[in-house]
Amino acid sequence: MLIRFKVENFLSFDKQQEFSMVPGNIKGRDEHLIKNDSTKILKLAAIYGANASGKSNLIKAINFAKKVITSDIPLEASQMFCKINELNERKPSMFEFEFSKEGKYYAYGFTILLREGKILSEWLYELSTKEQNPIFERETETGTLEFYIKASGDDEMRLNTYKLDFKNNTDRLFLNEIKTKSFPSESPLTILTNVYNWFKDDLIVVYPEQPMIRFEGFYGKNNIERINQIIKLFDTGISKIKIEKISFNKLSNELTSKEIEDFQTYYKEALNGIQKLINDLRSFKSKDSEDINNKISQIQENTEVGVSLRTKDSFYNMSGKFGDEPEITTIRTEHSKSFFDYGFKEESDGTRRLFDLLDILLSTETTEELNRVYVIDELERSLHPKLTYRFIELFIKILEKKNVQLILTTHESTIMDQELLRRDEIWFVERNKFNYSRIYSLDRFQERYDKKLNKAYLEGRYGAIPLFKEFSFKEDLI
Repeated sequence: MLIRFKVENFLSFDKQQEFSMVPGNIKGRDEHLIKNDSTKILKLAAIYGANASGKSNLIKAINFAKKVITSDIPLEASQMFCKINELNERKPSMFEFEFSKEGKYYAYGFTILLREGKILSEWLYELSTKEQNPIFERETETGTLEFYIKASGDDEMRLNTYKLDFKNNTDRLFLNEIKTKSFPSESPLTILTNVYNWFKDDLIVVYPEQPMIRFEGFYGKNNIERINQIIKLFDTGISKIKIEKISFNKLSNELTSKEIEDFQTYYKEALNGIQKLINDLRSFKSKDSEDINNKISQIQENTEVGVSLRTKDSFYNMSGKFGDEPEITTIRTEHSKSFFDYGFKEESDGTRRLFDLLDILLSTETTEELNRVYVIDELERSLHPKLTYRFIELFIKILEKKNVQLILTTHESTIMDQELLRRDEIWFVERNKFNYSRIYSLDRFQERYDKKLNKAYLEGRYGAIPLFKEFSFKEDLI
């Protein structure tokens, strides 16, 4: 779960800004909280701001950091420093996440000179209520990478190798190196894998026109019945959805060659994940390895791989058991007052958008242990205000006991309602007089529980709204 995110010198953010999912001193509404031991974290945050205020830049900052961690430094990074201050071109940019994974709490961050694409520093700490314990610290100018993990034998040799490999490396994060490594389950180095996997698997950023999303909920066991129950709660006119098997030839007629290539690549990546697990098990085999052989056989015989493709007007799934040819399916819908069913592309933009969001409500059906942070830019795109309100209601209700967070940007003022959201779940981004973006929470205003927040917001009480200048039509436009 995300606890805090900090950013500095990136796009419209100059000085360090902090976004937090730590709850304020608000009594009740416990269904909005994720509770672990003595810790409480908010499940939801709605971020408001005028156009060009910087709210989407906050999402871009989170996504940029994820890309650098899990992939590489994007080519466009050289132009992504805060250009409002001419000195920022030569100043480091900073990104830091505080988060929880498998009951432990971490702070991970890095600094980068964006103009040159050069990593300057990197750090990982394990957090407790009293202190922070370093796991590793790195400074590229001095060529140092210090580990504080108690390791011996093969693990100690690995750490010494990492120190040598990264002594003069400035174009990659050390955490990025972990994606190619496998450690025995008892190794203390698995802490690095757990942290990397949080960024790769648990932190999901979705943009309004994102063409490709991996869906899980739509093809989990017994989920079609669950989908049909939930879709009726939104009054879209759909009475039932069905899964229809199609041929590869038909898929080829519906999609571009690039979309098909990406689809197949996603499926191969999912297969590779299973193959990697099998290879890891084989590497741990000894002379008495009957249990491991049995486990490998079970994985090969029973594991089913599935990925989905969502383009602007299509929705397809590719799935199959490990080693078999995959099956391709699509979605069709039935409407209560129609004699015929419909293809996905025949549904409205709003309904197709709703299917994207439904996967969030369904994703935890796949496993009880799932932890997810969904970060969505422009949640309300193509949705009626009442559908947006209803989605958030259902998110809170259906996922009340699940470790799932939803962080969204929006202009939709109707959801700024204390019957729906807590004060500490509402955030604002606005440009200050120097044109830098700043982030702040509604909770700082200490509004009464019966205050009409959306009315006060539109009246300008909290800032973060457009300010229009007066003008004379004749003088200014002619």
